[in-house]
Amino acid sequence: MIPKVVEALYAGEYIIHVRFADGTEGDVDLSQELYGELFEPLRDRAIFKGFTIHPEFHTLCWPNGADFAPEFLYEKALIPA
Repeated sequence: MIPKVVEALYAGEYIIHVRFADGTEGDVDLSQELYGELFEPLRDRAIFKGFTIHPEFHTLCWPNGADFAPEFLYEKALIPA
């Protein structure tokens, strides 16, 4: 089963608190993931904060086309901060 992000809130720095359809939730620190042509613009916190939940794929996405696989976010949410 592919996890579905149902809620996401900016938590500071490069951390987003995510909640999934199965009730799992946690803080996802993306600070070490912002490299490469698509993700480097997200180092600008104003851009980083502009995420939404993709209506079809149920994961975090940004206006520049950047997104993270929901499975990746789910695993990161399970790791204690």
